[in-house]
Amino acid sequence: MARSEARVAIESPARYLGQLCKHFAHRLPVTQEPGHGAIAFPMGLCLLEAEGGVLLLRAEAEDAAALEQVQEVVSRHLMRFSFRTPPEIAWVALGAA
Repeated sequence: MARSEARVAIESPARYLGQLCKHFAHRLPVTQEPGHGAIAFPMGLCLLEAEGGVLLLRAEAEDAAALEQVQEVVSRHLMRFSFRTPPEIAWVALGAA
């Protein structure tokens, strides 16, 4: 299992968490609770958490190629939603699960 995370400093992280979950819920299995969410992509999973001024994104997939796809899709959509003030999104690899 390949895993990574990105700690995205962004204004109103809970709002962006909700926007991402709502957007993907039209096509994918999504769960959302206050401050937390999960998006199940065909190639992997993204867990989201809003904490203070940070949106924490955790990605998991079977291999590095699938993990990169999850990261790219989530990053692309977050950048689109936050186009007025684009955040820096830096994914960091985590140890294997």
